[in-house]
Amino acid sequence: MIFTIQTKGFTDIVDITDFVEDFIRKEKIEDGAVLVFVLGSTAGITTIEYEPGVIEDLKNVFEKIAPKDAKYNHEEAWHDGNGFSHVRAGLLKPSLVVPVENGKLLLGTWQQIVLVDFDNMPRERKIVLKSLKSF
Repeated sequence: MIFTIQTKGFTDIVDITDFVEDFIRKEKIEDGAVLVFVLGSTAGITTIEYEPGVIEDLKNVFEKIAPKDAKYNHEEAWHDGNGFSHVRAGLLKPSLVVPVENGKLLLGTWQQIVLVDFDNMPRERKIVLKSLKSF
C-alpha cells in the first residue's frame, strides 16, 4: 500500500502512526511486522515521542549536524539549495520495520512513527507500507 502526505519541508515532522495502524487493521496482520518506507532522498522515517519538545530538539540537532547554510558539494551539480536535506536524510534512513503482535504495533507507550521531511520546500511524500509475515 502507498499513501501520500503533504509536508512543509525544512525538517517537518509528521506523525504517521495512525496510517500504519489503519494498514495493519485493513490487512488483518496478526503477527509479523510492517515495513514503512518513504520514497525520495530528502526524507526519513524514525520513531520518537511525538511532543513539541522532542520535535524541536530533533530539529535543532539536525541543524547542528548538517546546517542549512553550510557548503554542500551537491550544490555544484544541481544548484537547488537542498544539499543539507540529502545529508540529513542519509543519516536518518528511509525505512523502519516495526513488529506486530496480536494485531497491534509493538511500540513503547510514548513511541510514535514519524516521517521527517528535510527538503527545502513543501512536498507530497509517498510512503510505502508492506506486511512482513511472521518470521
